[in-house]
Amino acid sequence: MSYYTEAIQGMPGLLLDVEEPMANFTQDMYEKAFQKYYESHLAVYTALEQGYNSVIDKAKYIENMANALGDAAAADVNGIRKRSDRQSRLLDLNFALAAYVFPAILKYGGESSRPLAEGIHRAWKKNFPKTNVNISDYAGIMKGFKRKSCYITTAVCETFGKPDDCYELEMFRRYRDTYLMEQPNGEELIQEYYNLAPTIVKHIGKKPERKEIYAGIWETYLKPCMRMIEEGKNEECKDLYIRMVRDLQKKYA
Repeated sequence: MSYYTEAIQGMPGLLLDVEEPMANFTQDMYEKAFQKYYESHLAVYTALEQGYNSVIDKAKYIENMANALGDAAAADVNGIRKRSDRQSRLLDLNFALAAYVFPAILKYGGESSRPLAEGIHRAWKKNFPKTNVNISDYAGIMKGFKRKSCYITTAVCETFGKPDDCYELEMFRRYRDTYLMEQPNGEELIQEYYNLAPTIVKHIGKKPERKEIYAGIWETYLKPCMRMIEEGKNEECKDLYIRMVRDLQKKYA
């Protein structure tokens, strides 16, 4: 079997073989799950690299490989009859692409790695123009775990077009890392949040009215909580934030 054949036949599996990508996306589990995923597809990355280095038209080679993955994903999603199930499947594939496929390709570190990641990104936008998946790397994801991203707050801020270093997110991170972490049950509350929040965000993401939901979360919980922090009412903010997580858990988790 040629490198080209081995590579193009292996492309769909890089994405479609990822089962329940959200399940292992926790600080404790992701590193091991990612390493297992990476090692199981190492032969494909090697074939991709060998094929890339042996062809003359490298741009066409990357395009063919990227389309093999993108077209397989489109066929998978479009083969689902129910609209809500299609949306759920696409959400899982988006997450698998960002948390496993892009980071693993870039981790390989070959001459083909960055061009392939960019080619897949283009193919993805062609097949799913309404999605907004960015190229991510393993080191960045692990850094995010160590920084402990504010999932719900981040999702709300993204709805308003705010960057990751916006005033609101930085304020909530400081509140978490200083005041909340120092409370008797602070670490326990933070860990519970990181166990629940990804699932909550995932289920809200399936809703066609998700922008309205996030706007409601902002007005009902996050905006008042931010004002409390600014006024030094840290305990009141803690109580409201806990109530937010509990309410969203009942409704969406």
